[in-house]
Amino acid sequence: MEERLQKYMASCGVASRRKCEEFILSGEVKVNGKVVKELGVKVNPEKDKVYFRGKEIKKETQKLYIMLNKPEGYITSVKDEKGRKTVLDIVKVKERIYPIGRLDYDSSGLLLLTNDGEIYNKIIHPRVNLNKKYIALCKGIFTEEKLNKFEKGIDIGGYITAEAKIKVLELKKDKSLVEIIIHEGKNRQIRRMCSALGHEVIKLKRISIGEIKLGNLKKGEYRYLTKKELEYINSL
Repeated sequence: MEERLQKYMASCGVASRRKCEEFILSGEVKVNGKVVKELGVKVNPEKDKVYFRGKEIKKETQKLYIMLNKPEGYITSVKDEKGRKTVLDIVKVKERIYPIGRLDYDSSGLLLLTNDGEIYNKIIHPRVNLNKKYIALCKGIFTEEKLNKFEKGIDIGGYITAEAKIKVLELKKDKSLVEIIIHEGKNRQIRRMCSALGHEVIKLKRISIGEIKLGNLKKGEYRYLTKKELEYINSL
């Protein structure tokens, strides 16, 4: 049975379907020895041979769903051109997995990884709008006015953020410990939102994505998702 090339690549654990489309357009994929640069191409897994960066790829039979408590100093990527450490330097499995979404280099906390393109799309798709909860230590003391601005939406450079939630957990001299909930995923969004209000983020940790919680998983440790967590994701 034929299926779109990018969908087949995602099911082989190469990357998300969207990222696979980028690989196709950049000429990194061959089908039966020929470079393919169009997105409409379909392949038959039983007959066609697909190569990514010179290596033949095949469907992963073992699907993996992993939660990592990402430490600071790692990038959320499979590979880094600058030679920095990636989350795959921590999560070492024989299957080809990739991160779902991102968590910036200086941040820590909950990150999901998989080789299942369908699960990736369930979490990432904009229609889902999953709430993501963070704990942030910021410079300065938030006024009521600034908290209201944060919740209503802020211009972070040509983009107005959607409504969000922020709650002060603790005040420490000239610092604020806050809980933040957003459902968007713009690059360094929380850092940019806080910075726009004059409160630079010192530390940032993600503690939940939807109903999936980091819990007491220690920094740098990872575990497989439970049956209940997978049932939740599949219900999205």
